[in-house]
Amino acid sequence: MTEQGVRWTVGQVLALAPDATSRTAGSRLGAAGPWSGAGSGEGVVWGLYKGSGSRPYQTVVDLAGAAGPAYKCSCPSRKFPCKHALGLLLLWAGGEASVPARAQPPDWAGQWLSDRRKRAGSTGAPAEGDSAAGPADPEAARRRTERRAARITAGAMELEHRLADLLRSGLASAEQTGYGPWDETAARMVDAQAPGLASRVRELGAIPGSGPGWPTRLLEECALVHLLDQGWLHRDQLPDELAATVRSRLGLPSSADGPPIRDRWLVLAQYDTADTKLTTRRIWLHGAASGRTRLLLSYGAAGRAPELALPVGLALDAELSDYPGTGRSRAALGGQFAPPAPAGFRPPGLTTAGATARYGEALRDDPWLESIPVTLDRVVPVPDGDLWQLADAEADAALPLATAAGSRPGLWQLIALSGGTPVKVFGECGHRGFTPLTAWPEGAGDAVALC
Repeated sequence: MTEQGVRWTVGQVLALAPDATSRTAGSRLGAAGPWSGAGSGEGVVWGLYKGSGSRPYQTVVDLAGAAGPAYKCSCPSRKFPCKHALGLLLLWAGGEASVPARAQPPDWAGQWLSDRRKRAGSTGAPAEGDSAAGPADPEAARRRTERRAARITAGAMELEHRLADLLRSGLASAEQTGYGPWDETAARMVDAQAPGLASRVRELGAIPGSGPGWPTRLLEECALVHLLDQGWLHRDQLPDELAATVRSRLGLPSSADGPPIRDRWLVLAQYDTADTKLTTRRIWLHGAASGRTRLLLSYGAAGRAPELALPVGLALDAELSDYPGTGRSRAALGGQFAPPAPAGFRPPGLTTAGATARYGEALRDDPWLESIPVTLDRVVPVPDGDLWQLADAEADAALPLATAAGSRPGLWQLIALSGGTPVKVFGECGHRGFTPLTAWPEGAGDAVALC
């Protein structure tokens, strides 16, 4: 094997960490002392870590995995990557002296790598949202689809009656009735196999009494739920793309059926959200040639990070296929033709006024859209009372930061990176404000992950 590409930076390695604890623990293991037999070559890094046990942990990272980097470690951790994989990559980022290029990996690493790449070449993994095999009986599948549609229709009509009752009795009544009735209605939406609609109904139950202005927020959300109901009940009259958006918002599964688009995809941001059942990882990519910004979603069980992890600031030579739906940016990662490598480019940016205009245009196609991906050019973080905003460096305009963003460490990283000078910032722009996810300094400099 031969050495592959340019080594990553420390920031790009740490951006792979599944959580802050792993980031801290991995940073401590990025020193040469406890490592032995470390080496790298042709898209793979390996090493032995001497822990407290009698046998060292065998750690190997495949940087050229078909769906992003893959990790194997003999430690018992259920996180991907584990702290040993992060420590090994940090050691590798330190240069040739720490992890030299070698002709061949040791047998334990070579066997895993060979088996992994053989499986990738002989079996095609299903795309996101696809099952491993198609239905054996198309007629039975059609009947199941019809029964599910009938249940969703019944649930949507029941929800319409519930909303009508609320408006007749007045919004103030929602505070007296409490969360229970909404939870019961949401459970019926789950039974109707419309989990997306169930989630929105639960949000309705959480709004009353949530703070000043809650009646306005409740009315707005009721209107969106009503619109989604009506979209389903009249789906046959909608354009195909808008009908696909309605199905997606209801929570019906779909497959990435768009034509594969090969490009050099810059990894803009990666972050996780979690609830009691699931950890969801969101990875934003931007195509150098296509100019498209796309979202990859991957999932892990509660308390366990998803396996797909891509280093922020690097670029993938890969194919993406879009999911259906008007204005949707979700895609599935297909073939990857080289390991992540330095990008050499940044996404083009907008002014703050341009960002809000783009969000308004997106709402025309998808009224239920919470936010859109946006890159802001030459903005400066400035205080606005107890909150913060991003002000255009060359215009009298600004975009408020989302309230939640103000409590995250990333805000202070952004302020420190700027130091009062303009920066380029990628994030999510929506009705709650702008959430910064990644920033670049003026001139040369690596991307800084803020999440």
